Amino acid sequence: MSFVDEVYQLYRDQLKDDEDDAVAIVLNILEDQTRENVMQLIEQMNEDEVVQMMGVYLVEMIKMKMAQDGKLPQLRNHNSTQRFH
Repeated sequence: MSFVDEVYQLYRDQLKDDEDDAVAIVLNILEDQTRENVMQLIEQMNEDEVVQMMGVYLVEMIKMKMAQDGKLPQLRNHNSTQRFH
C-alpha cells in the first residue's frame, strides 16, 4: 500500500466535499516531517509516482508564479504557497 493510500485510509472520514480538507491534512502531515523522512517516502515510490509527484509540483508552482505575474486570478490562500516556495 502506498503512502497516499495509507493517508487516505486514515483520514477518509474527515475529508468532505472541499479540497481545503485535503490541503489542511497534507500541510499538517508535512509540518512534522524532516527532509530525511520525506526522502525515505520518495525512495519507496515507484517511478510513475515520482514523475506524477514532480508533475503536480511543477504545475502548481508555475500556476503560482503566473498568478504572481497577474497572468491568472489570485489563487485561494491555503498557506501552502508560503510554505512551498
